[in-house]
Amino acid sequence: MAVVGFTKLEALFRKAASIDIKKGHAKHITDIVEAKLVDLLIAAERNANLNGRDVIWASDLPITKGLQETIISLRKLEEEIAVETILEFLTTVPPLKYGLSEDTEAQLPEITGALLITMAKIMKEVDGNDRALDHETIAKTKRIMDLTL
Repeated sequence: MAVVGFTKLEALFRKAASIDIKKGHAKHITDIVEAKLVDLLIAAERNANLNGRDVIWASDLPITKGLQETIISLRKLEEEIAVETILEFLTTVPPLKYGLSEDTEAQLPEITGALLITMAKIMKEVDGNDRALDHETIAKTKRIMDLTL
């Protein structure tokens, strides 16, 4: 990850959950978030199929109330930290059987940002006594996200 991207990611984690990340953790964190985005898109693809469509609509994405609230809090943080470029960079769409509607595609950076904030907040809950992350906290957070998202 480029230094500019890391700096913005670091600022996002500090603002969202008062957590300090190291440059060496950034790739692991972004890999987890990208995998969760792919999981959401696969579920959305299944929902589009069940609804008889070959295009994924935003309503097909399994966005929970908590994730929706996190998207709203991301919008507030975006005013303080210019994270748009890093979110667009992280929002890689895998090859899917169905295409994405324009509305769905436009929402992916915010969903990615919400996943990052969710991850930061889970890390804070897992190890609230320490501002600095370690690999075990990241691994526990990934397991929690795999169980819940």
